[in-house]
Amino acid sequence: MNILVCLKQTFDTEERITIDNGKIKEDGVKFVINPYDEYAVEEAIRLKEEFGGEVTVLSIGPSRVEEALRTALAMGADEAVLADDPALFGDEFSAAKVLAAMIRGRSFDLILAGNQAVDDGSGQVAVRLAQELEIPHIGVITKLEVVGTEVTAHRDAEGDVEIVKAALPVLVTAQQGLNEPRYPSLIGIRKAGKKPLTHVTLADLGLNAQDVAAKAKVMETYLPQPKQAGKILAGDLTDQVKELVQSLKNVDKVIG
Repeated sequence: MNILVCLKQTFDTEERITIDNGKIKEDGVKFVINPYDEYAVEEAIRLKEEFGGEVTVLSIGPSRVEEALRTALAMGADEAVLADDPALFGDEFSAAKVLAAMIRGRSFDLILAGNQAVDDGSGQVAVRLAQELEIPHIGVITKLEVVGTEVTAHRDAEGDVEIVKAALPVLVTAQQGLNEPRYPSLIGIRKAGKKPLTHVTLADLGLNAQDVAAKAKVMETYLPQPKQAGKILAGDLTDQVKELVQSLKNVDKVIG
């Protein structure tokens, strides 16, 4: 079974986010595999161990993303491909176009990705990629079974479980609870340095700047307002309701 995994490198969730001149500061920040993508990597490796085949990890981003890809290789993936040409960077539309170009021409049975990235939380790239490749998509899975050319996935459905079947090839996105990602072993870390990690550019993928131009633009980046202490309303219940409504309308501005 040939499995592809789409991976993104993100801030460590323990890192403190600092904004400088409208941009997030990256100096001295620790980066890790996006946690949801880590579930995808682990599931791909487990399927390879069960059925044989190869796992290839794909990513888009600057040269620092090599560290995340090497971690995936140390976990047990066989090959990695990094699109680190700045001309390929953009929004979710761009990412799906680039990943599709990286995948076309490759033989695959299954594509795994995280449900969303913890930095932007859009949850769009995998769905867009499935559309680009014209294959089925099953999101937020917590269990995956493969029998022959059919997959059965259990997925979160707002507190319940939905069971979905699809024929290979298919793209699925991983949710917390799918598995428990392994730590790379010392032997795995040593082997990772010898596994192939290919870098691709805009030209390598046969794309031009217009093909991957972003459709969305970030207008402003800012931190949430500091939380303030709660206020306890006192007095007659009618007066409390009036004060609450006025506060929601004029202070918090959550009602019109």
